[in-house]
Amino acid sequence: MANKYPLLAFACCIFTASIYAQEDSTSIHDIKMDGVVISASKFKEKEKNVVQYIQPIKQKEIEWSMPQTSATMLEQTGKVFVQRSQAGGGSPVIRGFEASRVLLVVDGVRMNNAIYRSGHLQNSITIDNNMLEGVEVLHGPGSTLYGSDALGGVVLFRTKNPELSTHPEKTAFGTNMMTRYSSANNEATGHIDFNIGTKTFASLTSITYSQFGHTRKGNAHNPFYDKNYGDRQFYIQRYNDTDRIVLNSDKNLQKLTAYSQVDLMQKFRYSPNNRTDHVLNLQYSTSSDIPRYDRLTDMVGDSLRYAEWYYGPQERLLAAYNLSLKNQGDIIDEIKAGINYQHIEESRHNRSFGSSSRNNRLETLDVAGYNIDLRKLMSKHELILGTDGQFNFVRSTAYKQNINTGERTALDTRYPDGGSRMFYTAVYAQHIFKIIPDKLILNDGIRLNYTYLNAEFDDTTFFRFPFEEATQKNTALSGNIGLVYMPNRHWRFVAGGATGFRSPNVDDLGKVFDSRSGELLVVPNPDLQPEYTYTADLGISYTDNKYIRIEANGYYTWYRNAIVQDAYTLNGQTSIIYDGRPTQIVANQNKARAYVYGFIGSVTIKPLPKTTIYSTINYTYGRFFNAGAEVPLNHIPPVYGKTGISYRHKKYEGEIFAMYNGWKRASEYSPLGEDNIRYATPDGMPAWYTLNLRTGYQLNENIRFQLALENIMDQNYRIFASGVNMPGRNLVLSIRGTL
Repeated sequence: MANKYPLLAFACCIFTASIYAQEDSTSIHDIKMDGVVISASKFKEKEKNVVQYIQPIKQKEIEWSMPQTSATMLEQTGKVFVQRSQAGGGSPVIRGFEASRVLLVVDGVRMNNAIYRSGHLQNSITIDNNMLEGVEVLHGPGSTLYGSDALGGVVLFRTKNPELSTHPEKTAFGTNMMTRYSSANNEATGHIDFNIGTKTFASLTSITYSQFGHTRKGNAHNPFYDKNYGDRQFYIQRYNDTDRIVLNSDKNLQKLTAYSQVDLMQKFRYSPNNRTDHVLNLQYSTSSDIPRYDRLTDMVGDSLRYAEWYYGPQERLLAAYNLSLKNQGDIIDEIKAGINYQHIEESRHNRSFGSSSRNNRLETLDVAGYNIDLRKLMSKHELILGTDGQFNFVRSTAYKQNINTGERTALDTRYPDGGSRMFYTAVYAQHIFKIIPDKLILNDGIRLNYTYLNAEFDDTTFFRFPFEEATQKNTALSGNIGLVYMPNRHWRFVAGGATGFRSPNVDDLGKVFDSRSGELLVVPNPDLQPEYTYTADLGISYTDNKYIRIEANGYYTWYRNAIVQDAYTLNGQTSIIYDGRPTQIVANQNKARAYVYGFIGSVTIKPLPKTTIYSTINYTYGRFFNAGAEVPLNHIPPVYGKTGISYRHKKYEGEIFAMYNGWKRASEYSPLGEDNIRYATPDGMPAWYTLNLRTGYQLNENIRFQLALENIMDQNYRIFASGVNMPGRNLVLSIRGTL
């Protein structure tokens, strides 16, 4: 059947895709510079007035790409790099920064918390892309508005809002449904959301369930890979209380990549008039156990190291109340205020091959936050003032369990067992000055941030630290300034500078865990200080507002006081016996100076009214100074991008595109270890590309079909720093309905 997929997909090209319920000529590839963004000031702002490079992702673009997760959705734009350690993951990389150095925000609420780690994170997949009305990716430091962690950028997720009735005496009802199947991992996803609205009150309910099977990698051989690279030759199963190595009947099927996920959202909206809006936002996401595939392929000699390594169900609960006020008189034009609460649970479980003892480490977080944002328009000036804060409380427990008898014994916790607290509060100001309206615009802003962190180490059974408590009090100042110059309606030039900072969190300060599969032991360091970036941006764009749009943005970032892992002494020792093995001691330390530079370029051309050609390319280069020498910085992706052509006519649309990555040579891997060179080939990670096709058809105003064939040539490839191969040839079928 696999050999028939290309013929089937190309046959469906005569039905090429429509992603909209209405019949218009709008394209997801914009030519004009007249968009509106929110991430630049937390209020609606014309994109052309903003210095920083912002990448809007519209709802119709999200639906058109048919992504399995929100991480996949970001990746398919061709402007965000995504790393994966397992199928149930996806860690966005922006300008060479990743994980705790990229800020995730959903509906104005920070997702980054006290235990966001610096390596790789899968938290972005807990945002259901089916409930999104849009996403904005702010490239570069966003600390002035958003505070700590926004070194590489900010990903702002906006979920749909309940819709009020437009008829005073009628109740509005609306339902959206979607079902999707993907052949590469036998994905089955179902989604439904329904809206009920009167003139002043509305309710929106969203439910999504996804089940993903084991991922089948590509079968076409890349000459730069070993012919068996990524093959799942065998795996471990337990029979009669004994671990046994089982030969895999299908080497392309990456056994132990399957998982499932449930996402729920409930919003209530009350608008007594057109100046006041109250929204109660409830979100819940949970998953099955998610196998850590890369660790499950680690070898010790001729045998697998782990019989089990999985993340327990990752639970995220959000409750937020937001108030929006407009036209509030002469003093303030708009007010946005909110309070929010998050409850997060995550866990890690592993068991060595042949052992009956499973290690279980569980983390629970309670996070409370607030924000107040004010906007004032004054002739040529626009002033935004705000304050925000967040309190994190972390509880960490651990135990060993005999899987045969159920007996539990003590185990060292990942984070301080006495509990950890992290609190921050800040004030900020952001200003836009239209010196010459639609010609010359100044952006500037400043933020003062205070962070308090306390961690208590009660149990010294496993490690005798020279302290029982660690406390930090850090103050950080950040700002931005820049100019936009538009000599006419075609050209746009920007130049700006911005600072970013990241205050150490509980993961930086108090974590105890084994790194590189037991080669290193990371121990707490109570002397950490904030890390800073200083970034200069230059950008140029041209559009004739009809046929062509070209953009290029370059940047240079100075990275100072950077937190890196390095050799450390604990109680006068440089190594320790951990988990039965002699292990080198390391700790996070402010020891690095680094720099990152690069550019992002894109071109969009409409040679014919119904045809669009587009291409993006991203380049990043980073180095840090180590003992007087420059060595590669971690998280720096290879050259990557996307090129394609789309066609649309009334109910029909089709798109053929290529995704691609350049080489990442072994010599370009960072010695810090987070690039996962052990999961690459001896020469590094070879270049790759995939050819892909999307098609579909709008049957009527209520039903539309979409069909995609991804990785048409069935390429076998792995993305840089990842520990799992990407799907091979993948047929995706989606049906959307509205009532």
